[in-house]
Amino acid sequence: MLSPESLSELSAEQMREMLGRLMGDLRHKQAIIDKLTHENAVLKRLKFAAQSERFSPEQRSLLEESLDADLQAVAEELEALAPPTPEGQVKQQPKRRLLPAHLPRREIHHDPESTTCACGCQMKRIGEDVSEKLDYVPGTFTVERHIRGKWACAQCETIVQAP
Repeated sequence: MLSPESLSELSAEQMREMLGRLMGDLRHKQAIIDKLTHENAVLKRLKFAAQSERFSPEQRSLLEESLDADLQAVAEELEALAPPTPEGQVKQQPKRRLLPAHLPRREIHHDPESTTCACGCQMKRIGEDVSEKLDYVPGTFTVERHIRGKWACAQCETIVQAP
């Protein structure tokens, strides 16, 4: 957010652009507030209305139809007021951070029981998958590195990896 001192340094064009963006955000948020207020009022009426004011099934269906139309109109208005998202920018999935390098590591190798294929050929190691797990023994943290080797047969092209 800009400080009052930095606002005075902006040009008139930059201020107009910022004002337009802020007004668009304000209209979008106000439309959301209006939609939620309307839904809240309808739900309160359905839940807390006096028994004599309760809806008959026919009235309820009419109300639901008008509510659906209102909600659809508000949804269209929200879509129109929503700030445009850049096409090339895709929301990234959150990633776990790597475990700190200073922690002691213990490697655990997981290899298949046999490196001989069912066809009788010897399999070759083609790679490995490494996963790290944080372990806590009272007073110390350690990292377990689980290394699962990938093995492949050149003859029948099968790939084997320990679970």
